[in-house]
Amino acid sequence: MFGRLVLLFTLVPAIEIYLLIQVGAGIGAMNTLLLIVATGVVGAHYARLQGFHVLQRLQDSMASGHLPANEILDGALLLLGGALLVTPGLLTDAAGLSLVFPPTRERWKRLLL
Repeated sequence: MFGRLVLLFTLVPAIEIYLLIQVGAGIGAMNTLLLIVATGVVGAHYARLQGFHVLQRLQDSMASGHLPANEILDGALLLLGGALLVTPGLLTDAAGLSLVFPPTRERWKRLLL
């Protein structure tokens, strides 16, 4: 477990730096920064909207007497996606967006279950 965490905390930043350098060389440093900021802002806003939607579904499920397991998993994935979106980098933005958008979030849920 410790080895995986060390790998995660060294490999992910190394990949992020590599991607930022490659994209920056292709579209320019300022455009790369704008891209990172834009994906973070738009993605965090969308995560917030999806969070409200999931909260409403959770409340409806509880009001009808059902266990809101699906909604709880959605909420956890949205929280993780939002955290990834505010982390600077292209890889983390892509992963965060995949957790925020409902169609890809459904695929993540099937993979996890």
